[in-house]
Order: sequence, then structure tokens, then C-alpha cells
Amino acid sequence: MRLGLMASESGDDHGFSGYISHHLTHLASGEQHSMFDLSIVHWDTLFFALLCAALVLVPLRMAAKRATPGVPGKFQMAVEMLVEMVNEQARAMVHGKLTYIAPLALTVFAWVTVMNAIDLLPVDWLPRLAAVANVEYLRPLPTADLNMTFGLALGVLLLVFYYSIKIKGLGGFLHELACAPFGMVKISANPLTWIGALLLGGANLGMNIVEYVGRTFSHGMRLFGNMYAGELIFFLIAGLGGSVTVVGIALHLVTGTAWAIFHILIVLLQAFIFMMLTLAYLGQAHAHH
Repeated sequence: MRLGLMASESGDDHGFSGYISHHLTHLASGEQHSMFDLSIVHWDTLFFALLCAALVLVPLRMAAKRATPGVPGKFQMAVEMLVEMVNEQARAMVHGKLTYIAPLALTVFAWVTVMNAIDLLPVDWLPRLAAVANVEYLRPLPTADLNMTFGLALGVLLLVFYYSIKIKGLGGFLHELACAPFGMVKISANPLTWIGALLLGGANLGMNIVEYVGRTFSHGMRLFGNMYAGELIFFLIAGLGGSVTVVGIALHLVTGTAWAIFHILIVLLQAFIFMMLTLAYLGQAHAHH
């Protein structure tokens, strides 16, 4: 259950709103004045994202090195079940060699799951530890940061371009951009066919650009929106503890426990959806139009 400090204990003159504002502020390299600012680094997001990556890669590496035939141990069995689940999804979504796609999907699912799971820790544990080290702000949930989710989505987009060019060739990829989804006018000696081909090619290119931008935006925004909402609900539930009454404490405990249990499903579901969308986009990169 995600318990937190009462608003009256937050030490902020603005009460509970100040408490939430403090917990939603990143440990950043500077003050951010716009939604997208490439000059600003969120050090807390970077630190916890890399920490979660290590918590994923190190155990998976240990499982791979210690894997033995015959009767596997509990840890090896759990990892094998996870790998098999991801392989099944990858085979269904991507029609081609899965040498790198399946491990990529496994890494994405496990990494996003561990990052999401930080939201299940009590809201004040890590900020209090940071305060001991004279760190004023600390927001430990990486997937509630647009920088992180859009970074992941842009990474998937770059992989889509890479596999599209690798499989179809640069010429084939550029041809697809200009000829799909509306096709291409058959060019002849008639100058109207040349004009039609240019107009239709421009329309195809515009549609493809809109598709790539739109799905990358939605890919990152979906994960961010769900995790940000879950994080905010935990803060609101923590505020119920500000009422030092039997009813207030009871509501705090009941709602906190219920939301934490439900949020476990959200943590896993959002990681699974992000992985499936990654596979879907990579599968499209492997398909020929």
C-alpha cells in the first residue's frame, strides 16, 4: 500500500497542493519553461531508468549463464516462461527472423515493468531519503516523465527505420514512402501522368509522415498518461491521511490498499501494451507494401 506524508506534514505553506507540486517536480539540470526542452536533463529519471535497466539485464544475464537442461530451478523456470510468452507474441506480430526482435521485446517488457513498479513504493520513501542527502526534489517514476516515454517511442521509431531500410533497401523504403497507401500513377508520355504521379507521391509521403509522427506520439503518450494518472491518484490517497480521524485513516488505508492492488495490473498491462505496439511497428517494418 502506497502511504505518504500527510499534507500538514509536508512543510509547505500551500498545504496539500504544495505537497503534490513538490512531489511532481523533477531533479533537473535547470528550470524547464516548455513541454519539450532539449537543454534540460531530468537527473532522477535518468538515474532510475538506468537503475531499472540494470535490475533487468543483470538477472536475465545470470539466468542465461546458469541455465541448465533437465529440471530447472524456480528462477530459471520463471525466466523461461517469460521468454516463451514474448517469443509467441513476437512470432505472431513479426514475420521474419526474430534473432534480435524477440530479445528486444523481452527487454522492453521487463524494463518498462520494473520502471512502472516504482510507483508501488510508498510516495515519501525515496524523496525522504533524498532529503537526507540535501536533494530538494526527487521524482523516482521514470515512466511518468514525458522525456522517458517519448525517448522510448523515438527509439522504436529509429528501429523501424533501420529494419525498413535493412530489409527493403534504401530504394525500397523510399519507394514505399512515395507509393503507399494510395499507389502510384503509371507514367507515360502524357505530361498529365507526370503531374498526377507527383501529386499522388506527395500525398503518400504526407500520409506516411503523419502516420509515423502520430503513432510515435501516441506510443509515448499512452504510457505516460496512464502512469502519470496512477501516480497522481496515489498522491491524492496519501492526502487522506491529513485528516487525523478514524474515518480519514480508514479511507486512507482502504483506498490505498485497493488502488495498489489494482495498480499492479496497470503496471503489467501498460508494459505489455508498450511491448505489443513495439512489435506491431517492427512487424510493419518487415512487411512489404
